[in-house]
Amino acid sequence: MKDRKFIMAVLIPICVYVSIFILLPILGSFGISFMQYNPLLDNNKFIGLTNFSRLLKDELFFKALTNTLVFVVITVTVNLILSLGISYFITTFKSNKLKSFFRAMFFLPCVAPMAASAVVWGKSIYPTRSGLANMIIDSIGGGKINWLGDPDILMISIIVFTIWADIGFNIILFGAGMDGIPDTFYEAAKVDGVNEWQKFRKITLPLLSRTFIFVSITTLISYFQMFAQFDIMVLKNGPQNAGLVLTSYIYKVAFEIKDMGYASAIAMVLFVIILIVTIIQQKLTKVDWEY
Repeated sequence: MKDRKFIMAVLIPICVYVSIFILLPILGSFGISFMQYNPLLDNNKFIGLTNFSRLLKDELFFKALTNTLVFVVITVTVNLILSLGISYFITTFKSNKLKSFFRAMFFLPCVAPMAASAVVWGKSIYPTRSGLANMIIDSIGGGKINWLGDPDILMISIIVFTIWADIGFNIILFGAGMDGIPDTFYEAAKVDGVNEWQKFRKITLPLLSRTFIFVSITTLISYFQMFAQFDIMVLKNGPQNAGLVLTSYIYKVAFEIKDMGYASAIAMVLFVIILIVTIIQQKLTKVDWEY
């Protein structure tokens, strides 16, 4: 009976928080998506599926959707590969102090808010004339690059910044997962004469599956919702709308045009995409083992 009271005491605040700050906003946004809603007007009428039918004819929506998918697929893939490889490299160190040092170094960019880091990169690293990146390229005889003004380069610039700013978090998570793998597996592999690549492929990767699923899902969800770097580093969605993603398009429609009904419809599409991707990923990477 006491255990049940404790469980209820813990769960009730969490359920209240989720209901007020997560479920209600989602339901509210879903309801507004069926309305011609402007917070500055008194008459906001119900228009049914009109907002969703508008999406099928909206070129900017499809441009934002394409940019979002390109950004998420490339950035998540590179992030997972790099963070997994770096984490494994760090675990090969014998000294715990050395491990902690490198993990802390990679985690440092995660301490700063994404918006603050975006301001620093946008003002000091990416400027065409005085940016650090072009100064380095110029010193080795290369030509200057318009990192945030060239439609073919802009998304690459944002991806590089995002990986730098966020990779440390996944390195910590993968490192914790690797530290949880019993040493007996590696000791047995050493006796059998297994090399590092075989240990990584046959032992580390399979036993890291649960951590990998958690990290990949949370990273996917987070990157679909990325907004700060696109809003701060990209001026007016970039040339040819190369920097327009769904989150920035939702913001533009909702707070600049004040068409919150249509913005809610776009947000619902983003919500469904994230939900579908998460479900598919869970199904494809289902794990039924324990150690």
